[in-house]
Amino acid sequence: STLNDDAFTFHGTGKEMFKGFIKAILIFIALYAVLFLFIYLQLPIVGLLLFYLLLLAFIPLAIHGSYRYRMSRTSWRGIRFGYRGDREEFIKLFFKNLLFTILTLGIYGSWMTINIRTYVLSNIKLGDLKFKYVGDGGDYLLLNLKGYFLTIFTLGIYGFWWQKDIFEYFVNNLSLEHNDQKIKLKSTATGGDFFSLIFVNLLIIIFTLGLGYAWALTRTFVFMANKIDLNGIYNISSILISKYDLLLKLSDIFNLNVDISLKTNIKSNKVLISEKFTEITGIYPPNWDDLIFELKDDCEKFKSLYKN
Repeated sequence: STLNDDAFTFHGTGKEMFKGFIKAILIFIALYAVLFLFIYLQLPIVGLLLFYLLLLAFIPLAIHGSYRYRMSRTSWRGIRFGYRGDREEFIKLFFKNLLFTILTLGIYGSWMTINIRTYVLSNIKLGDLKFKYVGDGGDYLLLNLKGYFLTIFTLGIYGFWWQKDIFEYFVNNLSLEHNDQKIKLKSTATGGDFFSLIFVNLLIIIFTLGLGYAWALTRTFVFMANKIDLNGIYNISSILISKYDLLLKLSDIFNLNVDISLKTNIKSNKVLISEKFTEITGIYPPNWDDLIFELKDDCEKFKSLYKN
């Protein structure tokens, strides 16, 4: 079975994304200010060199910072993700792979992408769960070559399916692990889904003259979160309780004052054992008293929605 009913949730807001967008714009303004300063000083080559060096230095910082933000704003079943990567270690990894990519005239770029992705994902946690990524640079290179040529041959139409393939390769090579247990991730996105996402995002950006970029980015994160499934066979259950004991608790907490009698001639045991699920996810079910008190509070808060 799949855990489809418990989708990933992105809690970021357009306002937060807009602030990040403004920061990025300010950084680019500063970079261009440096460039134009050296052009004014009649040192354009020095200006261009500094511009690209500073831009390259900014890229790993942006990647590291974006993952810290996105993971802190993403949850599953109410449990937040966390990113534990080290900034200096990531910067060294980035520039090492960048050097190999330059020396191979860009061919190593696919391996650079996979290596960076592997590092980032290995530092993402969900409770006691750890992520593992098993992508291969060669496979990723072939996937992109296929997407590139098919997009050209179809006059751009295949581009949406190319994006779907990239997303699918990224997600389907991911798994959550705890000791010897593993939960695989699976993409449910289609080429049509990406067409709708990109088309609407373009409309938002165009009709807001670029100001809607942050909201378009938020839509993209929400889309990605909702297009990921967890696959595995796991029972999900609450703390063991009989129907009789549960009815007694309901009667006491809701002050129902009803008589509940126990029939011992009827026996039925449909207990689900969720120890495996708890061991892997670190998620423990709440006790029945807390659940019933929460239900009572909800009933009192929304009286108009409940019938006596």
